[in-house]
Amino acid sequence: MKRRNFNTLVKNETMRFHRYIITLIACSMFGLIGCNDDFLERGPMSRINDALFWQSPNDLQVYVNNLYSQHSLLPNYNASYYDRVGLYTQDAFDGSDLLIRYDYHRRMNGENQISAAGGWSTGDWALLRNINYFLTYYNKVDADFSLVSQYVGEALFFRSIFYFNKLKQFGALPWAPNLLDPSSDELFDGREPRNEIVAYIMEDLDRAVEYLGARGNSGWTGRVTKETALALQARIALYEGTWEKYHLLKATPFSVPGLNGQQFLAKAVEAAEKLMMMAAETGYPALDNVGQVDGYWNLFNQKDYAGSKEVLFWRKYQADPEYLSHRWNAISYTGAGVGITKRLVDLYLCSDGRPTHLASGARNPLYQGDEDLIKVTTNRDPRLNQTLCVPDGLHYRWKPDTYFETPSVSNSVSDWSTICVTGFQMYKGHSADRTEYDALSRRGTTGCIYFRYAEVLLIYAEAKAELGTITQNDIDRTINALRTRVGMTNGLLNIANITTDPNWLFPTTGPAAVSPLIQEIRRERTVELACEGFRVDDIFRWAAAEELIVGYQPKGAKLAQWPTLIPNNTHLRVDAQGYMDPFYQYIPARNGYQFKIQRDYLQAIPTNELTINPSLRPQNPGW
Repeated sequence: MKRRNFNTLVKNETMRFHRYIITLIACSMFGLIGCNDDFLERGPMSRINDALFWQSPNDLQVYVNNLYSQHSLLPNYNASYYDRVGLYTQDAFDGSDLLIRYDYHRRMNGENQISAAGGWSTGDWALLRNINYFLTYYNKVDADFSLVSQYVGEALFFRSIFYFNKLKQFGALPWAPNLLDPSSDELFDGREPRNEIVAYIMEDLDRAVEYLGARGNSGWTGRVTKETALALQARIALYEGTWEKYHLLKATPFSVPGLNGQQFLAKAVEAAEKLMMMAAETGYPALDNVGQVDGYWNLFNQKDYAGSKEVLFWRKYQADPEYLSHRWNAISYTGAGVGITKRLVDLYLCSDGRPTHLASGARNPLYQGDEDLIKVTTNRDPRLNQTLCVPDGLHYRWKPDTYFETPSVSNSVSDWSTICVTGFQMYKGHSADRTEYDALSRRGTTGCIYFRYAEVLLIYAEAKAELGTITQNDIDRTINALRTRVGMTNGLLNIANITTDPNWLFPTTGPAAVSPLIQEIRRERTVELACEGFRVDDIFRWAAAEELIVGYQPKGAKLAQWPTLIPNNTHLRVDAQGYMDPFYQYIPARNGYQFKIQRDYLQAIPTNELTINPSLRPQNPGW
């Protein structure tokens, strides 16, 4: 009998599901993605009796509810992730250059190895099987499509996330839009090129956008909406469009021969523009906290985003043991075992919209230097002060009256997850609500943001700039709207008068040269979305590992500003300029990351799967 390689037919086992209905219906409304019922942690799709289950639209809702609980689709960062501060530490775990952990990242140092089965076994594709099972059988429900379309749209939305995640891992993939029989020859088909996979994803999302209801001003329901699907479509289209463009320009082995990503860049503009038109017509979505003191910081520490116009989709947590909660507060106030790097700090402009150093070799007069954290953040983009902990008597450890004084760089603690490794301690994502920290159970309830409108504005600006169609009006609606939100009105971006930054991170000459405008749009994306889990995806789609990762030695703050910390911390090292050198202690990374640009952009197809199905060959480049 042939052995399956990525899909399988769902078994038709009898199941008594009605005892779960009450719980699932309760989860389907406001608190749906915070629900932690045992049913949601199983694979109920493999226990369904088709003759009994597909009776009403309610059954479809019950089925799709399970998808909201899947960590691989919507990471839950619950209490079992004791070393995470939700999405705010994800960049460090992914290997970012802007936020690092206490230990160096093996993949970024070129140490990945070929796995025998990881990422491609039957279990890794089981979730796709479950989604396809629904999309095969939902029409057994005898009801008008208007009563079931929401759930079909949700299934298509989640299938898009599933495939996008696989695409980022492996590139070319087998496409399985239908439920396959174990004996089907299709199970042994080869991989389709990445551009075709993304084209299929775009088709799924076109249908999802059509089927899903719009939230508009009707209020939060806990379910995926038309606005959320448009945001996902714009995100994926921008990813693939820029991947194809820059891997082609740099002639990497990861390009799609002859394709420059234009069709997907245009799709990104289309999706983002639809959402922006909805915003103009209804007032939703929109940016939150415009002009408010600490409005940017406060955007990321709310327990409830039901009233937010910016947060399009999020996860709700509850302290009740029957629901999901987390432990973010238990480590965010002491550093969480991560640290912001000097590279990120240096990216923030001065408040006049110009960089800290000018092309003439002069220093921007507004820039106060790096000697201490207060000087670092003085006269800078206000988002820097709201992303870093600063000892100015205004940055809370705990409200109402406990303030940040020094970063937690001491090695006197046994748990590395409670220190800051660079001296630039993260303030973004920290909730100063001590009641949750002091609670015996440490049941944190700060909401987890998955999509927000600011990202959509940035996608629109970047995609239009890459297409060469952007105007000053586009900049004003996007980049300058974000700067205005934080009060940076004296530093708005004028595309006719961009100040040259001698420290731009990307090439300014050669076949893959990045224009001054795109340099600045990338900067804006980086600082607005800092520490939200986007950075490694951005590096890879820009084919920028050569500039940003190879040979990179992350640095931190100047250690001399904390003289009392130095004598008792013999592990701390500094470079010749006095900046903390957190990876000095790790010999493999001491001289900079050894990322292999001809190999490490994608993971290897597991060897077992290539043996089972030779049609999956060729192996990914460099492996």
